[in-house]
Amino acid sequence: MATVLITGVNRGLGLEFVRQYAAAGWTVFGTCRDLDNASELKELATAADNVTVYKLDVSDAAAIAELADTLRGIAIDVLILNAGVMAERTGLGTLNAEDFQQVMNINVVAPAMFVQAFADHVAASERKIIVGMGSTLGSIGGNSTGGLYSYRSSKAGLHAIMRTASIDLKEKDVIAIAMHPGWVVTDMGGSGADIQAEESIAGMMTVIDQLSSDDSGRLLTFKGDELPW
Repeated sequence: MATVLITGVNRGLGLEFVRQYAAAGWTVFGTCRDLDNASELKELATAADNVTVYKLDVSDAAAIAELADTLRGIAIDVLILNAGVMAERTGLGTLNAEDFQQVMNINVVAPAMFVQAFADHVAASERKIIVGMGSTLGSIGGNSTGGLYSYRSSKAGLHAIMRTASIDLKEKDVIAIAMHPGWVVTDMGGSGADIQAEESIAGMMTVIDQLSSDDSGRLLTFKGDELPW
């Protein structure tokens, strides 16, 4: 049975990833910072015997290493680095250094720590895939509107991590990509977004299932199209 580990599963895209992978019969591991306020997730985990959720703050590198040790010996077919935040003050004139650093810590440093901690778990699997939840907003070549300094910077940083991991883990036959989920109706995306989480996740799962070594190091959309760095 294939196994997936997903970070940030308390709501939005992460929760929908859990729901759809569980329904597809995968063994699902998820991480959530605040389980006490994740009622939908707890109900899902209780109802599905193939879902296990770990309480984890992704900004805690020691906790990430501890989870990797807890799951030692378990092959992770797909690692999805989904946890992320967006600061409220993101434009010139309102930037706040503390908020900016928090965004970078969660959106950039944490994924790098997960790649480091779980590289061998992924390499030991059959599918050997790592997906970083990127964004078109992190595309430097595609930036024509400005603003959103911290979020854009963090996603560009995540893209760099996934591209670098694709090189460093090539000898282990690990495929590492960044993926743009689309503009999705979530707490972060807002109610005026283009698509629902169900469509985004279904699309990303299809793309993930069809990945080959030739795709490693690319920035793809939930439809499988390539975006400029």
